[in-house]
Amino acid sequence: MSIRLDGQVAIVTGAGQGLGRAHALALAERGARLVVNDLGDASGVSSSAAAVVNEIESAGGEAIANGANVADFDQVEAMIAAAMEKWGRVDILVNNAGILRDKSFAKMSMDEFRLVVDVHLMGSANCSKAVWEIMRQQRYGRIVFTSSSSGLYGNFGQANYGAAKMAMVGLMNTLHLEGAKYDIRVNCLAPTAGTAMTEGLFPDAVFKLMASEVVSPAVVFLCSADAPSRKVLAAGGGSFAVFKGLETEGLSLAPDDISADGIASAWATIDGDEGLREITNGFDQPAKFAKQAAVKLGLDLA
Repeated sequence: MSIRLDGQVAIVTGAGQGLGRAHALALAERGARLVVNDLGDASGVSSSAAAVVNEIESAGGEAIANGANVADFDQVEAMIAAAMEKWGRVDILVNNAGILRDKSFAKMSMDEFRLVVDVHLMGSANCSKAVWEIMRQQRYGRIVFTSSSSGLYGNFGQANYGAAKMAMVGLMNTLHLEGAKYDIRVNCLAPTAGTAMTEGLFPDAVFKLMASEVVSPAVVFLCSADAPSRKVLAAGGGSFAVFKGLETEGLSLAPDDISADGIASAWATIDGDEGLREITNGFDQPAKFAKQAAVKLGLDLA
């Protein structure tokens, strides 16, 4: 099977270098027309985005550069309007733009916390909102959010970044449900790559293996016609894996045991792996708890 994106229009944010550049080039290679976004200068021009556009055009593709600040909704709307004016549709959005302001939480200012959340979370929400109605009307769309192991599992010194990256999963979960009947498929990428944002985190030999280009096939797959939805696809160094949010079966306590002490006494069972399963939507958990309560009361919810 050969994935093709001929005639489709893709927007990649933060695409002037690193992962975003690799994503844009990979999508263009499959036939997509690209809006290459990267934060512009005071005049709104992004020389980095323009350089990537030149690469795409030199290879025979179509692309336009855009310098919108994704944290500014008005600029994002103007970016989407430019894509619609040129090509009349938007099929793919890859939310890649991001920054780091790493410090321990004790030393981090709230301005530093807010700035990272604004770019990663609000930037992704702004871009997704701006294309959402277009994709609904088309009854087709592919959106990729960029999460991170720092959000999924935590990383010292990245409270701001980790919070924003885990928020990508929450946003994905709901947009997956709301977009399903319109064939809007929404996923997260959790990349590990040797970029300017990760330089110094890996030994040099490993850093060279963790090329951005070997992550981008995951983006092409998540943007394809047969893409899954509501998946967190981790990618790095040519390896790929899926993060799954699992919940224990838990335990419905007897009425007299519903207390902090009762939880403490039953903790080994509550925290145990027996019955571990993936929760697929927000109602699954209360439905499980209601069923356990009904069993305890001798009721049949069927």
